[in-house]
Amino acid sequence: MKFLLLVLTFCFGWGTYAQNDSIPLKKEQEEFIFVGDSVAYTAIPLEEFVIVKPPRLKDAENYRRYLILKRKVKKVYPYAKLAADTLVELNKKLADISKKRHRKKYIKSMQKYFEERFTPELKKMKRSEGRILIKLIHRQTGSTMYELIKEYRSGLKAFIYERTARLFKISLKDTFRPEEEYQDYLIEYILYESVLNDRIKPQPAAFDIDLLKLRKKWEVPLKKK
Repeated sequence: MKFLLLVLTFCFGWGTYAQNDSIPLKKEQEEFIFVGDSVAYTAIPLEEFVIVKPPRLKDAENYRRYLILKRKVKKVYPYAKLAADTLVELNKKLADISKKRHRKKYIKSMQKYFEERFTPELKKMKRSEGRILIKLIHRQTGSTMYELIKEYRSGLKAFIYERTARLFKISLKDTFRPEEEYQDYLIEYILYESVLNDRIKPQPAAFDIDLLKLRKKWEVPLKKK
């Protein structure tokens, strides 16, 4: 997975961490998720919420596959969150750098630093985990990895990386589409559940996602690939 390592480390060569505001979700029952805004009152706090049931998994095999997916999502999500955080900080820093030559030099220097920092971890990443990470980077940033490479490096590098990725049955143009792909819906639910149980730090997606509508559409067993 040397190629995947090369491409993924690019995403962490942008800058330092940035803070994102978000509204924490509340938990009341293990099998439900509550999504909504909290309003504080001087007496008893009241909440408006939507109850979203978990995905229905018809048998032990589907449940096993779901647990595998869950483990992979929780493993790669921190990298996608880091990509979104650093992208915000990168744009702030680049706004203060006027010369194109200096901008390129800054991006390359930060890429080198993060390559050294994350190489041991990314080397252990499986191809299937890389695919999930590419999707989650799109979820968190609103841009595909292909678009990010094209914008911050060059269109030629984006083209070369994408062509090479195809040899590994990976596409840098993959997007997160929970309304069209069932696995993406499962990933979205896993993220909400993990936030609910304080297993990951919340970070809103770059675009609107309605988990309740997704649940109504995808109330079917997990399909085998």
